[in-house]
Amino acid sequence: MQKLLQLPVNAVNIVKTVQSQVQGQEEDKSPVLTPDSGQQAWYSALQPDELRHLRSGGTCGGGGGDQEERAPLEEGGGSGGGGFQTQPLRHDDLKEMLDSNKDSLKLEAMKRIVAMIARGKNASDLFPAVVKNVACKNIEVKKLVYVYLVRYAEEQQDLALLSISTFQRGLKDPNQLIRASALRVLSSIRVTIIVPIMMLAIKEAASDMSPYVRKTAAHAIPKLYSLDPEQKDQLIEVIEKLLADKTTLVAGSVVMAFEEVCPERIDLIHKNYRKLCNLLIDVEEWGQVVIINMLTRYARTQFLNPNINESLLEEGGGGEKTFYGSDEDEDEDEEEKEKKVEVAALAKRKPYVMDPDHRLLLRNTKPLLQSRNAAVVMAVAQLYFHLAPKAEVGVIAKALVRLLRSHSEVQFVVLQNVATMTIKRRGMFEPYLKSFYIRSTDPTQIKVLKLEVLTNLANETNISTILREFQTYIKSMDKDFVAATIQAIGRCATNISEVRDTCLNGLVQLLSNRDELVVAESVVVIKKLLQMQPEKHSDIIKHMAKLTDNIQVPMARASILWLIGEYCEHVPKIAPDVLRKMAKSFTNEEDIVKLQIINLSAKLYLTNSKQTKLLTQYVLNLAKYDQNYDIRDRARFIRQLIVPTEKSGALSKYAKKLFLALKPAPVLESPFKDRDHFQLGSLSHLLNAKAGGYQELPDWPEAAPDPSVRNVEVPEWTKCSSREKRKEKKVEKPFYSDSEGESGPTESADSESDSASGSESGSGSEESGSGSESEESEEGSESEEEEEDEEEKDKKKKKKKELKKPVNHFSSPRPLQTIAPSSALKSYELLHRITGEGLQVEYCFSRQPFSPDANMVAVQMQFTNNATSDTKNLHMEDVKLQSGMRVKEFPEIELLPAGETSTAVMGIDFCDSTQAANFQLCTHTKKFFVSIQPPVGELMRPIFLTENEFKKEQGQLMGMNEITEKLTLDAKCRNEHTIVQRVTSAANLSRVPCGSDKEFAGRTVTSGSLVLVTVATKEEGAAQLTVNCEKMVIGTMLVKDILLALTQ
Repeated sequence: MQKLLQLPVNAVNIVKTVQSQVQGQEEDKSPVLTPDSGQQAWYSALQPDELRHLRSGGTCGGGGGDQEERAPLEEGGGSGGGGFQTQPLRHDDLKEMLDSNKDSLKLEAMKRIVAMIARGKNASDLFPAVVKNVACKNIEVKKLVYVYLVRYAEEQQDLALLSISTFQRGLKDPNQLIRASALRVLSSIRVTIIVPIMMLAIKEAASDMSPYVRKTAAHAIPKLYSLDPEQKDQLIEVIEKLLADKTTLVAGSVVMAFEEVCPERIDLIHKNYRKLCNLLIDVEEWGQVVIINMLTRYARTQFLNPNINESLLEEGGGGEKTFYGSDEDEDEDEEEKEKKVEVAALAKRKPYVMDPDHRLLLRNTKPLLQSRNAAVVMAVAQLYFHLAPKAEVGVIAKALVRLLRSHSEVQFVVLQNVATMTIKRRGMFEPYLKSFYIRSTDPTQIKVLKLEVLTNLANETNISTILREFQTYIKSMDKDFVAATIQAIGRCATNISEVRDTCLNGLVQLLSNRDELVVAESVVVIKKLLQMQPEKHSDIIKHMAKLTDNIQVPMARASILWLIGEYCEHVPKIAPDVLRKMAKSFTNEEDIVKLQIINLSAKLYLTNSKQTKLLTQYVLNLAKYDQNYDIRDRARFIRQLIVPTEKSGALSKYAKKLFLALKPAPVLESPFKDRDHFQLGSLSHLLNAKAGGYQELPDWPEAAPDPSVRNVEVPEWTKCSSREKRKEKKVEKPFYSDSEGESGPTESADSESDSASGSESGSGSEESGSGSESEESEEGSESEEEEEDEEEKDKKKKKKKELKKPVNHFSSPRPLQTIAPSSALKSYELLHRITGEGLQVEYCFSRQPFSPDANMVAVQMQFTNNATSDTKNLHMEDVKLQSGMRVKEFPEIELLPAGETSTAVMGIDFCDSTQAANFQLCTHTKKFFVSIQPPVGELMRPIFLTENEFKKEQGQLMGMNEITEKLTLDAKCRNEHTIVQRVTSAANLSRVPCGSDKEFAGRTVTSGSLVLVTVATKEEGAAQLTVNCEKMVIGTMLVKDILLALTQ
């Protein structure tokens, strides 16, 4: 039957082929064509397996139907052997396929378009045809459409904006890949007008049940930040929420977002530090790199230097200075004395004890030295180099040597870092000396770096082996490498006095080499070595003077002339003759050589004027008319200085001292000596220059910061685990053992807290910029659930403190303190007592009218002075608000005595949004940046409506203004009293009396927009939540909050 149906189609294809051959029509060819091949199939670049997959359709549609629809579009190429080729499709054909009603055709078209993009072809003109299919119900088509849109959304912004409602619907798609793709496309549209939509989408995605979608939300954060940096405060809140995520898939991405947006907010890492350390081994490789680099900077600010004692002793000894040899002034001697005093004081200090969290980081990163990814190994190596005690750094050497078997690009980066490490920690690479020997197949840049490492590792014991290697390298055909080897020999001779004469003799032998470049480089190095002991080596100076006839390299000729001039008293007979030869060829020399000829003539005039007076005048006259103004200036200057006249100044008396002063021997130092101030493994270290976006590695603190900021959650994890064990009467083994010192959750706690964190983050408004909080309804429900276990503790804590802020931001359920349900108030932390240096500030939304301005939300603040001294002049400054928002500041508190508590009320007009109000809380000495962000339920005030009025208003708020969600109520939440209590705790609404269902009404504080909530209960705990609101954004957020309150 299929053959009968296909016959007319094939006939049409034959007619089409004949027509195209006769008429030669080749216009509108598909971009899948290569420039030089008209008959190349679109899939020619694919492998046979991939081709077979594409031919089979790869779709849920039947194969037969697919072939029938594809037949008209595949024009026979007629190659022999039974094979066939498809002629390239024109764009019109692709558009027809995309407009087809058949999903199989759309899928085929999308595969071909994505293949075009993968091959670098431009498919942007297909954007209108593709974007129409974003609403396609076929999952496979939709995924490919989103792949296309991510590529072209930034270029075709106007067309992408037309489909923005479809992308928003895609954010609620049941398929996690579609939700993630929709967010990726949305964040790729670089138009500021949709920033609020992107922000809302990111907040929703951060609360998604799928870790893949949450990971995509983390990727979208830097995109939005680069588009609109003013959104930083809101993005920090999302980052804070995502940092609390326990999923390994999310960890690396959110830390990357943290590094891009707010790397200075180190306080966000405190409570997540141990979790990140524990998850590190399971995070994907590039996430590991980002997390390790971030934790390196974190550790440098939070822990003490483990090598503080050794480093101070080394500084006191001045070992490095004597090694390189430098002249020291009297001031430096005084500094040395001061350092010795410091070292003496240091000896009286307590011995260093490593912080357990510092040890945790080192222990958890060590296994990653065996990673297959070179970047991970390099990241761990730099962490150990910057953070580990000197005795433990050696473990990284073997891992880095292993990386030298990788590609040349990896070797280059690794050797750059090894070269820096060998300057300070030479000992750890000495056992692997042979690994740095040079192979003939190595590229030049690798050879030079290996030479650098070998030179740094050279000492009295291995120098003979290294010099034998160097002798072999000098025979190489690579001239740059040979020059670098000669310089390395010179550095070895400088650093190790025992082999200085040996090296010098070897270099002198190289002066007879046939290669001019080798001789020239040898001359330059010998010149530097002779400056150390010139009186012993007058024979070498004579030998080098003879080379002026043969060597033509300007730098070498200049070096020889400088040597003869500087030590002319050692060669009094040869020096004038060299000047005579140089004067002959003066006009033909390079500028650098001419300058040295002038210097030589001046020095000989001052020491041997009888023989060289006329020669000097001749050279100066030649220089006077030289084309180079530098040479002319030098000649005038020297003539006035050495040839006294009546016009000569006072300087001519000191000509000898000026020209023949003793000059310090040059210090041959490694070019990597000062690179360690850049973080190893960074681009800045590689370039030896600060690159854009580079963050300086912080200095070690002098005193250790408070370690308690990291362990606030530790007791709660263990409590949670024990409660779960009591409830389930099971003993479950923790995923991370307690002996590790990290508070790892049990499996049961892990699964429960996962669902809790997913639902907890639903409102997108439970965090403030500088603190963390949990949902009010969560508090009520959890305190009920744990009533049996924690009843006595709760009573005691309630007596001690009325307002209690939950500190755990990301862990599993735990006992939270609440006020009596009648008040339904919850406290949030504005300023922690550690951050506030004794000043603790909490706030709550009092739900009372704010008398100075009815359009403002009343915020009650409680100040507690936990410090030993009084706090004065508490007030607000530098208020930063989104457009339309207003603040009525609280009256200044002039004095808050130590141990006392004071209360104040301020008003904030949030303009019916959950945007944070940011300001500085100031005392007479300090300023603290704080932030207040309201839950959406606090943006409204209750109003009284009868049931008839309620129904009437509800009827006018239908369609887009109505949001309905189905839910199942927990057994504890099925009675009417509990439902009313939980709804009113989540939102400041009043109950409609005598309603058939549980109905609530209120208005937003700023605009007075009506908010109506209905909870209709059915059998077996089934219920339906309906919210009618003029403002759709507020309605959407309120549904999530109330849903969370009712289902916990």
